[in-house]
Amino acid sequence: MNQSVKDKKLYSNFISLSTVQIANYLFPLITIPYLVRVLGAEKFGLISFAQAFILYFSLITNYGFNLSVPRSISINRDNHLTVSNIFNSVMILRILFMCFSFILMSLIVLAFDKFKVEWIVFFFAFGIVVGEVLFPIWFFQGMEEMKNIAILSLFSKLFYTVSVFIFVKSEVDYILVPLLNSIGAILTGLISLWIVIKNFNISISIPSYKDLKFQLVEGGNIFISNISISVYTISNTFILGLFTNNIIVGYYSAAEKIIKSLQGLLNPIVQSVYPHISKLAVVSKKSAINFINSLAKKIGVFTIILSAVVFLFSEEIINLFLGNSFQKSVTVLKILSFIPFLIGMSSVYATLFILGFGYTKKWLIIILSATLIDLAFVMLFVWFIPLWLSHRRGY
Repeated sequence: MNQSVKDKKLYSNFISLSTVQIANYLFPLITIPYLVRVLGAEKFGLISFAQAFILYFSLITNYGFNLSVPRSISINRDNHLTVSNIFNSVMILRILFMCFSFILMSLIVLAFDKFKVEWIVFFFAFGIVVGEVLFPIWFFQGMEEMKNIAILSLFSKLFYTVSVFIFVKSEVDYILVPLLNSIGAILTGLISLWIVIKNFNISISIPSYKDLKFQLVEGGNIFISNISISVYTISNTFILGLFTNNIIVGYYSAAEKIIKSLQGLLNPIVQSVYPHISKLAVVSKKSAINFINSLAKKIGVFTIILSAVVFLFSEEIINLFLGNSFQKSVTVLKILSFIPFLIGMSSVYATLFILGFGYTKKWLIIILSATLIDLAFVMLFVWFIPLWLSHRRGY
């Protein structure tokens, strides 16, 4: 494949993934303002808490496949037998992890009152995990066929958004929100599997123990790092829900969802470039490094401007998207406003450089260190500080 064809392919993948992120950015900006007004802070907080909890099981089923497999498929994409073996092995492992996750989730939900009182919300939300298992995004990334991800993701987002406006009319309909989200995800997953089997001529077979073990080992370090990352991406909302109440979670998660929508603008760049960097690093490390450094400058300028705008106009953003009743979210949004810049730099130098060059152990050390720091601060602000304040008031 000549350079012009490669550049065209990279550009096409970037456009496709940009379309996905525009959808990920626009649709929540439509549904979140509607849901916070219809459901109120308490029910919105409950749904956010359930989603944060379910994301742990999504983490288990994703394992490290989201980053290890695209790299393997990208390197071996011209070998039909190898690609089929990779696909079969990863799908079997993810299904097994999903079954384990469902059993574990059921035991937790039914054993603790914090979860049991609204058990159906958690069971409905688990459908997201099922949909993610069925949707082999990692396969499309490795084959650099991102347009499939774009089309399917748009379908899922559109289905959920339209359904919310049709069926969720009052606070009592809160139970439908996770259900509709799950139905859209599962439908998308089933369609994606049909596309993979039909268009890519994948041979379905039972993988060998050797192939299964290889994929587990390949994704192992990334899985541990993903668990660590979840501490400061998922656990903030989850820990807040455990130690406080759904109303507080509602104020926090509403602001966080705005930040994550903006943060998502970076994903198409990372997802489209990652397979390219992985392959380029094998051919020419110098070219890969030059590419990464050039990209870092562009992302740095864009994200620092974006973060500054959010910080300066936090109150206006909250009033516009969440309404006057969510004024307590303004301070949260200001604190979180510079996350897009930090994530942007992390995506370039951690994901693209360290993982793209295969330095998974170094990646793991960095992530674990950051996790310990984050966990210490989360526990300090969520648990110890309120206890200290109540103790002082007692005097």
